Amino acid sequence: MTISVGDRLPDVPLAIATPDGPQPTTSGEFFGGKKVALFAVPGAFTPTCSVRHLPSFVDKAGELKAKGIDEIAAISVNDAFVMRAWAEDQAVGDDIVMLADGGADFTKAIGLDFDASKFGMGVRSQRYSMIVDDGVVKELNVESAGRIVADELCRNLAIRAGHLSTPRNWLLECGRSRAFQGTRVPQPEDYDSLAAGTDSDSAQLA
Repeated sequence: MTISVGDRLPDVPLAIATPDGPQPTTSGEFFGGKKVALFAVPGAFTPTCSVRHLPSFVDKAGELKAKGIDEIAAISVNDAFVMRAWAEDQAVGDDIVMLADGGADFTKAIGLDFDASKFGMGVRSQRYSMIVDDGVVKELNVESAGRIVADELCRNLAIRAGHLSTPRNWLLECGRSRAFQGTRVPQPEDYDSLAAGTDSDSAQLA
């Protein structure tokens, strides 16, 4: 069953990818007592996640925190060493906490997993973002192909704060993330093995 707004996150093991190695934690411990913007990707180093999704959150970290977010975290079904290598490759610095859900325990527990076995990747996470306040889901955006979850979170937070009344105000407030500037975003058709018709799993991985 997929988690919904108002639900409390399940308490399962996670690991924080730090410069000193994996730091064991649990979702209950990590999300407790603070407001967290969490976003998930199918895999570290996958094309769109590296070109658009992680950079968009780095780009909007200050904006999210100005709207009351205490912590921004990325999660993927990867081990902590891979997540740390991805963080270094993308120069995220201290803006983003990298969470490793190596066994997909968290992803399965919230019902946002999908089977990528036909791509040789096993169980993976859908792309989504959520606002979690003291362990309770306050906002949930499950991504369709092509949307940027950082923009979605910023837009919804702006609406809640009364700062956004028109699409024009949204564009003025958030603008476009650096992920779009001078970069051709990979498209599903660039990856023949992932572009079979309208396959939703392919869209997640592209």
